[in-house]
Amino acid sequence: MPKLGVNIDHVATLRQARGGGRPSPLEAALEAQKGGADGITVHLREDRRHIQDHDLWQLKKKIRVPLNLEMALHPEIVRIAMRLLPEKACIVPEKRREVTTEGGLDAFQKRKVLKRVVPSLQRKGIEVSLFIDPEIRQVRTAKEVGAKAIELHTGTYANAKGEKRKKELLRLRKSAIEAHKLGLKVHAGHGLDYENVLPIAKIPYMKELNIGHSIVACAVSVGIRKAVQEMRKKMRS
Repeated sequence: MPKLGVNIDHVATLRQARGGGRPSPLEAALEAQKGGADGITVHLREDRRHIQDHDLWQLKKKIRVPLNLEMALHPEIVRIAMRLLPEKACIVPEKRREVTTEGGLDAFQKRKVLKRVVPSLQRKGIEVSLFIDPEIRQVRTAKEVGAKAIELHTGTYANAKGEKRKKELLRLRKSAIEAHKLGLKVHAGHGLDYENVLPIAKIPYMKELNIGHSIVACAVSVGIRKAVQEMRKKMRS
């Protein structure tokens, strides 16, 4: 079974909607860890719309599982990663106006800067992956620039239906096999939920899935009863 990295960005999204410290991404990460998470994933965006800088240092200090930092090729974010030294870093594309990441990094187009940034991060002991669409050219470019892993973008698969989904699953499978041949670890993520995750988990050589929104959304549902009961208990006392 692939390892599970839990993305806690949307815990921070809820916190930032009101300000203050609740809900706490750190508390969520520790609970995810107790639930069996093999790693914690966070995306420090340039606009700081959810995860904040101080969250990174708290997580790095407190969690016992690997921290995976999703990051754009922005000089400031690269400098932060070099100081933070997360166990893993996944280089992703980033647009200011997008609601969430809209697709994979065009590694081929960015290969010149990647050839500089990827080795710099890995010399610090950070395992670097590239978040890419399931395209053979992108997989081969990941190898060319020195990445140790790829994370296949599963958003198109998650949004597709019927034959289109089957076709996208085949693309993901072919890309995973190609990556394995090249000696790259295979990860995947984006849009995965409780209904569509199994076919992705069964792809050959799949080592890790990074899942966030669906887990946070489920936690709101399955945890609300206890939260209401606790509030009523406090009121009665």
